[in-house]
Amino acid sequence: MKRTSYFCLAILVSTGASAQSKLCIQDPIWQDEFSDETLDPEKWNIEQNCWGGGNHELQCYVNDKRTISVANGVLSLTALKEQGTGPTFPKSHPSYDPTQTSTKSFISGRINSKSKAAFTYGRFEIRAKLPQGQGSWPAIWMLPDENRYGPWPESGEIDIMEAVNLGARSDDNDASYEGKPETRVHGTLHYGTRPPKNVYTGKPYRLDDERSPSSGFHVYRLDWKKDEISWYVDGVLYSTQYPKTTGSDGWFSQPEGNTRRPDNAPFNHPFHLLLNVAVGGDWAGKVNEKGVDESKLPFTMQIDWVRVYELCD
Repeated sequence: MKRTSYFCLAILVSTGASAQSKLCIQDPIWQDEFSDETLDPEKWNIEQNCWGGGNHELQCYVNDKRTISVANGVLSLTALKEQGTGPTFPKSHPSYDPTQTSTKSFISGRINSKSKAAFTYGRFEIRAKLPQGQGSWPAIWMLPDENRYGPWPESGEIDIMEAVNLGARSDDNDASYEGKPETRVHGTLHYGTRPPKNVYTGKPYRLDDERSPSSGFHVYRLDWKKDEISWYVDGVLYSTQYPKTTGSDGWFSQPEGNTRRPDNAPFNHPFHLLLNVAVGGDWAGKVNEKGVDESKLPFTMQIDWVRVYELCD
């Protein structure tokens, strides 16, 4: 989800046929069906900070039943127009100090499975309904449980699904979408060297018939293997990425001034899950119609379930 200080955006992805991965067993190895009336503390941590994700986002993440709720088998993460105050930095940040606080104009919800559920490879499926409105930025993504190769993005980031400004006027360079509502979702990898030489690569996807991901639930899927990461929506493959090899583009991890790390780094060690709804910032706030349309709030992402499977190939 973090996008500031980019070195480049390159579309280094394949949309051709990719061998379908096989499940070792049909049952998930980890899941949350949100069948209780509260968030399961054995599976999830609730984040509380006003950092802005490193993207100058406009929300404070808070522990509030209005921003994080579970009812009728669905998790809801909601951004509201309300002043919030909290720690300036998240607990994972080297500058974290609970006595140092900031105040922002919006509050929202963000949860993660750090130190409770982390995975190296597998299939990740999340059935979700996304919010719409200029300034909305829902995300389903993954970060390293430990920064094995160094700080972001040397240890990697996997964005299973992001969307910004759904329903706002599209700013796609393709003239056929001019003036139409924004409907794209995105699957992305972040890797490389520390900012400003970091790299991200990915591809957008649209549902058929130009339907909006905010009009109903859809299954966002990631198949993560040693030499291949693939993105799907409702079973449709739309993007595949590979590690960098001699003479080819692809993901890599490389400390400043040193040689590239081997063995498919950084996507070869445990990552945990994150779910959140951000407001504005360096992506959502600077594209489409720009800024935040406060008349569209609240922004709510609903999650029906999260399931993780073991892949056998």
